[in-house]
Amino acid sequence: MAFDFKKEFREFYLPPAEPVLIDLPAMNFVAVRGEGDPNIPDGDYQHALELLYAISFTIKMSKMDDHRIEGYFDYVVPPLEGLWTQDGADSIDLGRKDDLEWISMIRLPDFVTKNEFDWAVAEVSRKKGLDTERAEFFTYREGLCVQCMHIGSYDEEASTMELMHRFIDDSGYAADIGERMHHEIYLSDPRRVAPEKLKTVLRTPVRRL
Repeated sequence: MAFDFKKEFREFYLPPAEPVLIDLPAMNFVAVRGEGDPNIPDGDYQHALELLYAISFTIKMSKMDDHRIEGYFDYVVPPLEGLWTQDGADSIDLGRKDDLEWISMIRLPDFVTKNEFDWAVAEVSRKKGLDTERAEFFTYREGLCVQCMHIGSYDEEASTMELMHRFIDDSGYAADIGERMHHEIYLSDPRRVAPEKLKTVLRTPVRRL
């Protein structure tokens, strides 16, 4: 059976609908950076997703190729994730999507070294003709955060974020947006799931007061 990160690391991907503290270790991702409204059809964000999935599935399906990756095991490609910020802001204003800066990313298994990542990027460029220059091997040590499961549309996340910020204040912490960013993990496919049933992990980095 293929290794499923969501099932093996439930504390990372399946939090309760009430805010909880979590300390995240370093993880490796394939990532693309960009800015602007992610909802623009055929926009920069959509092209970033195409590249992320192309590289992720090239690595997953390497078992079908002559290329052999040391330590490879079969796995389910992890869910799409996003780090979000806005210049000069310590929270996200969904009414100003044009001002968003983002790092869109998909987790990589630990057996994927920088050399293997570079091989996959070259394969995507050669076979699919995609511009892979923006793809990066991204290591992120997130550290202490508050996270919560949001159920509903992306535009309604403010209510869950308000719940999280009350928890942060009541627990003696403060949001720590700066080098770390607002984090979302998209567990549902919006093409197949009704907006009111979408499941999204929301994370905010925190520090002790």
